[in-house]
Amino acid sequence: MDKKRFESLVEEAVESLPRSFRKRIENLVVMVDERPPRRRSSRAPTSTLLGLYHGVPLKDRGSYYGNVPPDVIVIYQEPIERISSSDDEIRRRVREVVLHEVGHYFGLSEKELREIEE
Repeated sequence: MDKKRFESLVEEAVESLPRSFRKRIENLVVMVDERPPRRRSSRAPTSTLLGLYHGVPLKDRGSYYGNVPPDVIVIYQEPIERISSSDDEIRRRVREVVLHEVGHYFGLSEKELREIEE
């Protein structure tokens, strides 16, 4: 899938979030990258990291939070495509990954997100 089409799936996933959540999102950039950076300690040839949130979770922001660069969610195209067998499955996985990373933005832990997803 070309990058432009993949980016449109990511935008579609963000726009599909409930309005009550979208209204609370601020100072956040969602972007697409081809693949996650390779870790020096990893010997694995490929990564299964599908997305990543960088920032200060909303629930941890206090009065000090201001005049800071935006938080970032990165969705990794290549690993999502690698584990998907069709365009429909790519769309579904993109949505799952976006929802997962937005959960981190709101302050949910990996354990809490896994419980919700199950």
